[in-house]
Amino acid sequence: MLTKKIAILFSGSGSNLEAILSKVHGKIFNGVKLEVVLTLSNKADAYGVQRARKYGLESVIIENKNFNSREEFDTALVKEIEKYDVDLVVLAGFMRILTSVFTSKIKAINLHPSLLPLFKGAHAIKESFESDMQVGGVSVHWVSEELDGGKIIAQRAFERENQMSFEAWEDKIHALEHEILPESIIKILSKNEK
Repeated sequence: MLTKKIAILFSGSGSNLEAILSKVHGKIFNGVKLEVVLTLSNKADAYGVQRARKYGLESVIIENKNFNSREEFDTALVKEIEKYDVDLVVLAGFMRILTSVFTSKIKAINLHPSLLPLFKGAHAIKESFESDMQVGGVSVHWVSEELDGGKIIAQRAFERENQMSFEAWEDKIHALEHEILPESIIKILSKNEK
């Protein structure tokens, strides 16, 4: 049976990491077994490390603060990822802007908490909530050198409810993220090539 290998990069709580591990890891789709072979964080204290451990995965920690430049950090990332011969790298709440050192060598997708190309960057949830937009949503896109600028793979939206609080908006975004990211991975790696 064909097995496709996935690496997941994360920086924080790892809720999207867990969504992938519970819905995708070790499972078979269209005759293709998907396996997470690497979980990697740039923060030693990221809660995602504990989440990965529940699935028998010890995360690799490469802290960006130990490097003099983005390029040096990205070089270390690429070197580590290449050891695992992965088919796809997934950025699941990985809060780093990646340079061409990474993007030119690694095939990766990213999850972003807005309907791109709107609200790029780290404050997308707050900015989308505070806007006049009557819909919010999430995007999965290919990683390119341009921040949150790669080709869009999938998007999902929801309508703003009356008097919706920021917390409710954020919860809605996270719920969609936990659906769309595993679905996108499955779609990319288990395409039936017949």
